[in-house]
Amino acid sequence: MRKRTVKTVGMVLAGGKGTRLHPLTWKRTKPAVPFGSKYRIIDFALNNMINSGIYGMYVLTQFKAQSLTEHIQRNWRFGTFLSEYFITLAPAQMYLYEELGAEWYRGTADAIYQNLHLIENNDAELVAIFSGDHIYKMDISHMIEYHLEHEADVTIAAYPTSLEDGTRFGILQVDDDWRITEFQEKPASPNPIPGRPDQCLASMGNYIFSTKKLVELLTKDANRRDSEHDFGKNVLPMALDEGLRLQAYDFARNPIPGQEGANTYWRDVGTLESYWEANMDLVALQPEFDLFNEEWPLRTSAEYSPPAKFVHDQDGRRGQALNSIVAGGVIVSGSTVRESVVFRRVRVHSYSTVERSVLLDNVEIGRNCVVRNAIVDKNVVIPDGTSIGVDAEEDRARGLTVMPGGVVAVPKSFRFD
Repeated sequence: MRKRTVKTVGMVLAGGKGTRLHPLTWKRTKPAVPFGSKYRIIDFALNNMINSGIYGMYVLTQFKAQSLTEHIQRNWRFGTFLSEYFITLAPAQMYLYEELGAEWYRGTADAIYQNLHLIENNDAELVAIFSGDHIYKMDISHMIEYHLEHEADVTIAAYPTSLEDGTRFGILQVDDDWRITEFQEKPASPNPIPGRPDQCLASMGNYIFSTKKLVELLTKDANRRDSEHDFGKNVLPMALDEGLRLQAYDFARNPIPGQEGANTYWRDVGTLESYWEANMDLVALQPEFDLFNEEWPLRTSAEYSPPAKFVHDQDGRRGQALNSIVAGGVIVSGSTVRESVVFRRVRVHSYSTVERSVLLDNVEIGRNCVVRNAIVDKNVVIPDGTSIGVDAEEDRARGLTVMPGGVVAVPKSFRFD
């Protein structure tokens, strides 16, 4: 595959409401939801861009963006001497359409359309449009090489999945050269990948566009009154109908430095249960998603915290964390934390047990508590003797969210009676 240096600007879509993640998205947008003891979901998209050599990017925000805005302004800043190195927030600003009047972002494609001037100002040959609310690693430069090698107008990152799971996604049909020939939206019987009869290709919602074609397509779409202004539903089918070259990029072929084997971990943490499961993936003995790969650094908040501390070493009162991830400033005092993800400055007091749970910043768990299969948002104080995740009816009676699989969510700053 040839290598060619082209100027690429990154556009990170970070305006999702994340309604299925409520109450975690009660006061924050989905990309701002904390993950993995110290990160925000948006961090993984930003790290993918930077680790791939894309140093100029815009983050497009809309709903409940304050938390996300503060996180990026405080923690994601380049120096001031290189103008092509930047991470800039682009909030929805009520774009004025001649016939419709002022409008917020009307869809993923319209979000980019309203910011085409930013792309044109950067004189970029390619545009990388990526979602800011998925958990994965991706060397985007490899996808760009593939885009150039195939002389594509659009390249779509595709996730090979089983035919059964394919019914939940938009599915790409490809020929033997992986040129896209058709889209299927959540088909009952997905067509398989050529040569892989048990798999189909799900669109990941991540795109490389040649800038000229992107401008043309979005301008046409913006003037269509019957369009939902969505890439998957409208813009990409239109590109296919017009005979443009659309290529599917096999995500499993994406090489990550320092990682052996195929790159297959991609999670859309769109529900409480999938969010909880993705956090639990991290505490496996050999997690598929590795936070400790020094060749693929994962940057985030540089907040300074004291070390974690584990105190008391007596039978029945031993401070310990087993098969867990524990952030700075945590104190586990005479209690047991098992298979859990614990964020900064959490306190777990004596004789308590925490199992398969996610505890966000500043959570305090009193004495003689049991917390099991739970997600506890920031600044929650759990009183002595409280059990969560033990009796579903009791949890519902408190006003907590209990998912069908048994995961319990405690809202931010929730007060127990």
